Amino acid sequence: MASAAIHIDMPLGVIVRKIPGVTRWAQWNWRAVAVLPGAGPADWVELRREGDAVEYHAATLPLTLWAAEAEAYLANLSDKQPSIYLVLRDEARDGQPLDAVLVTASPYEAQDYADTGEEIVEKIPMTEGLIAWVRDFALEHHRDEHFVKRKRDKARVDRVEDGKGDARIRQPADVYRAPRRAMQ
Repeated sequence: MASAAIHIDMPLGVIVRKIPGVTRWAQWNWRAVAVLPGAGPADWVELRREGDAVEYHAATLPLTLWAAEAEAYLANLSDKQPSIYLVLRDEARDGQPLDAVLVTASPYEAQDYADTGEEIVEKIPMTEGLIAWVRDFALEHHRDEHFVKRKRDKARVDRVEDGKGDARIRQPADVYRAPRRAMQ
């Protein structure tokens, strides 16, 4: 199945925990805590409540692995704790506190979303089965790129070109000369 495909998908449920904020500026602190590989559809279903802390099955999103991203997946797997990255937007709609946009195993794609500053990117530890699934796909599709050293052109850069100005501007004389006093 994966050998002929350039990508594969798996539905991935995302568990998000809501706890009271510790500052007066943030009423709630939202944190992604776990993933559920192969989960069914969900839309902010409450799973567990302990005092003020509530865990939700926030969404089930497709985790898509692309053959072209195999190097990124291997970089993720070489980390101390391989992770899934969840991208959330702070756009409350239809009673949802946050909008779950994307899950990815690529740390490079997650960095792109984090750089915009408009999304919240959460790092969630991968399960053992998910690590094996991503590893098998990445090893099957990874291709080493051979380093090609660039060659310098043959232009001589050691020559001195004093007195030459901008070639686009016509100059009657040396543009680097000191200005002279007008003669009367």
